[in-house]
Amino acid sequence: MGDNHWKTEITKIEPNKIAVRGYRVDHLMGRISFPQAIYLILKGELPDERTGKMLDAILVSSIDHGATPPSTLAARTIASTGSPLNAALAGGILAIYKYHGGAIENAMKQYREIVDGGQDVFQWVKAKLEKKEIIYGFGHRYHKNDPRTRRLFELARELGFSGKYVEAARGIEKAIEEIKGKHLPVNVDGAIAAVLCEMGFPPELGNAFFIMARTPGLIAHIWEEQTKMKPMRKIDPVDHEYVGPPERDLT
Repeated sequence: MGDNHWKTEITKIEPNKIAVRGYRVDHLMGRISFPQAIYLILKGELPDERTGKMLDAILVSSIDHGATPPSTLAARTIASTGSPLNAALAGGILAIYKYHGGAIENAMKQYREIVDGGQDVFQWVKAKLEKKEIIYGFGHRYHKNDPRTRRLFELARELGFSGKYVEAARGIEKAIEEIKGKHLPVNVDGAIAAVLCEMGFPPELGNAFFIMARTPGLIAHIWEEQTKMKPMRKIDPVDHEYVGPPERDLT
């Protein structure tokens, strides 16, 4: 071993063998879901089925939100210049931060501050508002009753991930309305943050879940831009029309 020898706990590579956290990848294939594999590689242990189902719902919830989010506009703009997919995707991901998709990490920190610190939710919200500090994970520019939030919390109850952190999120929502007289519902970032806290993930990994979820959507937008749009076009962030399939149900 040389002077630059270092160690990793994640993946072991040998001739004709790949093991992630001790499990052979070829043995995992077809036996666990991709969300379960994500949990394994991040936390080091295989999750049970309910945990995999909860993570799956989180990832599906944020797969895309149309053509208007900054990450999508950035990705499509870069693609429009003739740049390759990886460059456009990188640009889109780099647009994800504090005010777009990046609220998950900060919302997780808020919930942990309240729950782990044993603070009163109402007083915590009051202090934040008095200081004019941002409360992350609440309100949405389009949705007053985000169906994704509702469904995530429903699944959290069904699967056993609705505890003190979800309660804190609902408490913040209620306190904001009582203090400000304005309803700012828990948005999808706030809901994801609460559930990830229930699952024991650290806040520093919170935004990673939004990035993993949104990547397929960004790729779809980039591909559409590259294959169906004129190069170097002026991309209006508002004046666009959906022309895909009409609403349809699962059968």
